[in-house]
Amino acid sequence: MGARNQIEGAAFAEAVEYIDNAPLRPEVVVDEIPAPQRIAPFAHAISGDVFAGPDDEIGTGRFILLHDPAGNDAWDGTFRCVTFARADIETDMAADPSLPTVGWTWLTDALHNHDADYHAFSGSVTVVHTEGFGEMAADGANAQIELRASWTPHREIGPHVTAWSDLLCALAGLPPLAPGVIQLPRRRSHGH
Repeated sequence: MGARNQIEGAAFAEAVEYIDNAPLRPEVVVDEIPAPQRIAPFAHAISGDVFAGPDDEIGTGRFILLHDPAGNDAWDGTFRCVTFARADIETDMAADPSLPTVGWTWLTDALHNHDADYHAFSGSVTVVHTEGFGEMAADGANAQIELRASWTPHREIGPHVTAWSDLLCALAGLPPLAPGVIQLPRRRSHGH
């Protein structure tokens, strides 16, 4: 039993190493955060913030890797990627009925562009438009797009994390990297 736990722990440790070494967009700063403890025997989580300038955060998200060596019927596998991403958007964009579909396409395109194969894919895109009234009228209007998704990865985890960083940047309104531009090794948050 002890040897089996070591093997299972080694598979997860290797996956975490892929997460730690995945190339990310230069605008994304990541930090390790506490992972959920009760969903799977093994879990690792990172947060990512997208910056347009030194103090100009324009998007945020989380990437969580879950691992259950016994497998999970709902996942149809032993690993599961879970993500959350959110960014402020222009209020006129929030009125576009195609925005949720476009937001979902940003995720599927990012996964495809990095050959991050997957199955058992699910999620949602929410667009929120908020208008202040009364004493909050001075706050004006604002809008956000929020994407939540999970999928079972095939093979190496690194491309899934790279795709996640592309998703964060797309939601934040940044253009894709030009062909030939190399994504950078991970940047840690200012606190590290």
